[in-house]
Amino acid sequence: MNRRLFVFADEAGCFTFSRKQNVSRHFVICTVALENCDVGSKLLNLRRQMAWDGFEIGPYFHASTDRQNVRNLVFDLIEKEKISVQATILEKSKAQPHVRVSQEIFYKYGWYYHFRNTAKRYFSDCDELHLTIASLGTKQKKTAFEDIVRGVTAQKKTVKKIQNSFWPSQSDPCLWIADYCTWAIFRKYESEGRDLRSYAKIASKIDYEFNLWAHGTIHYY
Repeated sequence: MNRRLFVFADEAGCFTFSRKQNVSRHFVICTVALENCDVGSKLLNLRRQMAWDGFEIGPYFHASTDRQNVRNLVFDLIEKEKISVQATILEKSKAQPHVRVSQEIFYKYGWYYHFRNTAKRYFSDCDELHLTIASLGTKQKKTAFEDIVRGVTAQKKTVKKIQNSFWPSQSDPCLWIADYCTWAIFRKYESEGRDLRSYAKIASKIDYEFNLWAHGTIHYY
């Protein structure tokens, strides 16, 4: 029987390359690998229980907008599950001008290095891989970003079959896990290590965390 791996992905940060208020310093690509999707059912059950208990919750779990008491319980659940987290961090000001000449090129650069390294180390022993990414951007941008990911994953020749899906975050509870893990890692870097509360809850699940330009000393803006 073919071994399947389910990988859910999300990103954090913006594509604005300047030092202004409300502009992120980093862009983070994060994947969460699962052998099965049972944890999704557990998250749905948690939401239903929260509703019974009178929690203030939105239409789906979303780390950046959920209240802290909601985040606490979601992270408690994630902390107990068998998942594997991989993250690539790009400090945007260290991106050379040709890397950030367009959003698409910058996005391709990040995904190329993320998937090249993670696929070789962590996705190499599966026969089939289903990569589900939280859809991003406008309709035109979504198409471009999706084509970029398809092109990057197509280079993984040792996997018999790779299926790519691009779904809204609210459509699959396993994407909520990717959102939470991405947000926790993003907060670590945006706060320069001062906000580690959420990161500490998933730290034991992270088997790859690579700051792509960590050793770079030149900031281009």
